[in-house]
Amino acid sequence: MPETGQAQPGQRSGTRARPGVPLSCVIAVLVAATFVPLGYVAWSVASVGPSRLYELVARPRVGELLVNTIGLVVVTVPICIVLGVGAAWLIERTTVPGRSAWRPLFVAPLAVPAFINSYAWVSVAPTLNGFGAGVLIATLSYFPFVYVPAAATLRRLDPAIEESAHALGSSSTGVFFRVVLPQLRLAILGGGLLIGVHLLAEYGAFAMVRFSTLTTAIFEQFQATFNGAAGSALAGVLVLLCLVLLVAEAAARGNARFARIGAGAPRVSTPHRLGAMAIPAVVALTALAVLALGVPVWTMARWLWIGGTEIWALGDIVPSLVQTIGLAATAALATTLLAFPFAWIAVRFNGFLVRFVEGSNFITSSMPGIVTALALVTVAIRFVPPIYQTVNLVLAAYVLMFMPRAMVNLRSGLAQVPIGLEEASRSLGVSPTRTFLRVTLRLTAPAAAAGACLVFVGVATELTATLLLAPTGTRTLAMRFWSLSSELDYAAAAPYALLLVLLAVPVTLLLYRQSTRVAAL
Repeated sequence: MPETGQAQPGQRSGTRARPGVPLSCVIAVLVAATFVPLGYVAWSVASVGPSRLYELVARPRVGELLVNTIGLVVVTVPICIVLGVGAAWLIERTTVPGRSAWRPLFVAPLAVPAFINSYAWVSVAPTLNGFGAGVLIATLSYFPFVYVPAAATLRRLDPAIEESAHALGSSSTGVFFRVVLPQLRLAILGGGLLIGVHLLAEYGAFAMVRFSTLTTAIFEQFQATFNGAAGSALAGVLVLLCLVLLVAEAAARGNARFARIGAGAPRVSTPHRLGAMAIPAVVALTALAVLALGVPVWTMARWLWIGGTEIWALGDIVPSLVQTIGLAATAALATTLLAFPFAWIAVRFNGFLVRFVEGSNFITSSMPGIVTALALVTVAIRFVPPIYQTVNLVLAAYVLMFMPRAMVNLRSGLAQVPIGLEEASRSLGVSPTRTFLRVTLRLTAPAAAAGACLVFVGVATELTATLLLAPTGTRTLAMRFWSLSSELDYAAAAPYALLLVLLAVPVTLLLYRQSTRVAAL
């Protein structure tokens, strides 16, 4: 809880609150916890020894997995960028018919988890497998990560910049590549990073189309032999790839600034007339929407129709739904509460230590869930056996994996709380605790709710860590769906797929509303 006191070095201007001892202790414990997966991988790799590590990593099979994983990222990310930016530009900057209908339609694929998309495509084309299948599924599942920020950026760009370029003789193509595209750099890099991290972490979607990556190999090995040395070696390679992605994104982002100075003229840019290209544009957008959203929706509807009322086994579905909602709600509440100290430090203080504290929780979230799960299993077995195979261990994994979703929203909410309101409250004799509850927390509540919502859906659709850590008897919607679809009982899996999608719909609406609101600022 924030306490009153004098401003400290590195504290942001106008802030007189600083973390007290209890808050400092909480932050120290949380920072240490976030490094458990990374520490586990480093310790496991070091304990193997250089010679043994070389034998494990230099195997032809590891080379094949590495090529598959890197190839997947190298091919899929650029395709997602082209589709995301292309769709955003057509919808936001051209006269393509039905612009208001296309906007939410291309956010909607985020409500369909990748493993459900894979289930849909395997149902349509049972022979679909391998690298091409992996690229197809990943592209259709993840291109909205580029589309959403790119569309929001295009809506708030100052049209005067493009008009000036046109006045200087640049063609429409030249304006796009020389003026518009550089302004989208942050959106492209951020979306590309999210896609890359998801590709490294994804298990269910690629396992279903029989495409082997480092993550699928680690999971299969853990299930078969619990081979710590080989699994740790593969996990170490995977962590290095994650770190390479993070460093590459930070380097490409650089220190360039794209903000406008002043509010500028609040006017909407004139959309480009497509003319004869309007029909090809509509055809292209329709094809993308059908592939990304139409196929999974049609597949679920088809299997629900084929299965009839018999597949709605309420004795299994209801407990799975209740357990999913219970775990997701508990994890969302715990994650949001624990993320608050991180967000408070990030907003109210400056300096290297602050950046370290803020960035620490991104390290674990950038790792695949399989690595986090393996780390927690090892730590629990060696040091705290009573928590092994308990709900507490599952919740700990969720908190570590989804902390940034809550923190980013809380950070945004806290940044909009005027320091003067807190100071005025204290000057009237109100205690720091009551000030926090009546002023800070009240104004931050909408951002906290948005973060909790994002965590809720992330937990509800999480598969890999849940499969490894869930206690005996736990059956979430994702687990039941995976079990039934693995047995090729696609009809019985359809109700669970539908419920997972319905749970993700609120977040899709939230993202759409937030992007629209940002564009209007």
